[in-house]
Amino acid sequence: MNKILFYEKTGCKGNARQKALLESNGYSLEVKSLLDEPWERDQLESYFVDRPVEEWFNDKSPAVKQGQVDPSAFDAAGALDLLLCEPILIRRPLIEMDGHRMCGFDDRVQIMLGINKSFQGLEACQNAKERCD
Repeated sequence: MNKILFYEKTGCKGNARQKALLESNGYSLEVKSLLDEPWERDQLESYFVDRPVEEWFNDKSPAVKQGQVDPSAFDAAGALDLLLCEPILIRRPLIEMDGHRMCGFDDRVQIMLGINKSFQGLEACQNAKERCD
């Protein structure tokens, strides 16, 4: 059985759907809180390999949706500074499996995890009133 380290925002319905999909595909999960982890700069950055800086941010977070934070305005160093200070802005989940680290749950991540069928909307909030703060 493949083991995954899965960093989530506790109580997030989107993360719950993602975990259920992974478990139904035979994965064993070790779940940790993204917000409670004492992140180190290099450790956090390692989850964003090959992703543009804009994709490091949770585009569902109120600060991003309301225009208070513009992910396109950051370089890597500035983005890491902000994400370390405000982890609610980190795109989730953060996943580690067999030494590979990744962020989000888009098609690219699903392919890396060997999930053959693409499941759309697994990063989206199902309820328009749901908040990611």
